[in-house]
Amino acid sequence: MESRTEVGGSRSAARRRRRARLGGRAALWAAFAMVHVGLVLLNLYAPGWPLGDVTAVYRVWAETAQLGFLRMGIDTPWVYPILAFAPMTAALAFGSAWYGQTWLVMVSVLDAIAFSVLLGRGRLSRRRRAAAWWWLAFLALLGPIALGRIDAVTVPFAMVGLLWAAGRPRVAAVLLTVATWIKVWPAALVAALLVSLRRRFEVFTVAASLSIAILGVSLLAGSGVNAFGFVAEQAGRGLQVEAPLAVAWLWWIVAGSDDATIAYDRGILTFQVEGPGADVAAALTTPLMLLGVAAVLVAGTRAARRGAAVVALLPPLALAFTTVLMLANKVGSPQFVTWLAAPVVLGLALGGARFLAPASLAAAIAVVTHVIYPYWYGWLLIANPGFVLLLTVKIVLLFVLLGWALHAVWQAGSDRRPRAAP
Repeated sequence: MESRTEVGGSRSAARRRRRARLGGRAALWAAFAMVHVGLVLLNLYAPGWPLGDVTAVYRVWAETAQLGFLRMGIDTPWVYPILAFAPMTAALAFGSAWYGQTWLVMVSVLDAIAFSVLLGRGRLSRRRRAAAWWWLAFLALLGPIALGRIDAVTVPFAMVGLLWAAGRPRVAAVLLTVATWIKVWPAALVAALLVSLRRRFEVFTVAASLSIAILGVSLLAGSGVNAFGFVAEQAGRGLQVEAPLAVAWLWWIVAGSDDATIAYDRGILTFQVEGPGADVAAALTTPLMLLGVAAVLVAGTRAARRGAAVVALLPPLALAFTTVLMLANKVGSPQFVTWLAAPVVLGLALGGARFLAPASLAAAIAVVTHVIYPYWYGWLLIANPGFVLLLTVKIVLLFVLLGWALHAVWQAGSDRRPRAAP
């Protein structure tokens, strides 16, 4: 009897050791390397030219500035905030011929830094392990766009900023402010910190001071009002083909109407829908976004005033702000899906199983996005019914995700039970 017990105990211990190896740091880092090597290869060799914006647009901007011809955001208005030029220029480090490869290595290194912060230095908790596996799966499901755009540079900054928010709010504010001046969307995460954290004044002071400093350097470089050119450039855009509001015109085209069309705008290098009411819908996106942000702000402020713990409030609030920016947007580019990684990883790391629903929704959104872009993107550009349906499904999933996040924010302000500190 004792021998059987000993055998059973040894087998149980062996299973535990196998699980530990599977979920340990070595396995996670091996998977990280495999996923990123795979994404690099897809960006370089997959059909659909997934690295097109990097090699055909970012590189040209960086080279013209290097040669002294034109500095985007300084000599002329630009669609991006001024710090976006930093990674675009850094990718020229090994010459123009290696620009794409350098970009992919640079983004992979940034991801590795964020991944190491997520794993931490101490004992690897089950929640952080699950968050790490989810992020790797999310990147693989999303495909090459996960590395091949300027948004991919901001995600590691955003992720580390959120992970450090409770313990190091000043550092978090620096990281998120820098990310905001690369691509505007992390401003939503700064708003989430201002609502959720008790040390919100520190966050505000750091974010405001750093923003003033960045603007000051830009003005000294001669930008003038071009420092704010990204605001005007975005305001002047039409409805991009992937924008949530554009779906109505896409279905109009599917129905056989000649009044709605898809056209290429050479000024901002995007495909847009055109037709009766499209310009009005594009103009409405800004007030809709403001209303959505205000609604999330009200819900978050209620929860914070009712004593919601940071661990319960910050992840869904960050997710809600981010999803509103995606839905009330006249652009809707596929790379926007990368934004979801930061709040979902935070939610899994802090909340564990409570965040499985949004994690699953975000993964499904990544899959649908990958099917649409880049390999068969042309089918969407001719309003193929199947691909218009896929885009519609993606938008519905985003609305469901927003609904979940708002419910979680409201519940955080209603649940008075004590919660463990993060």
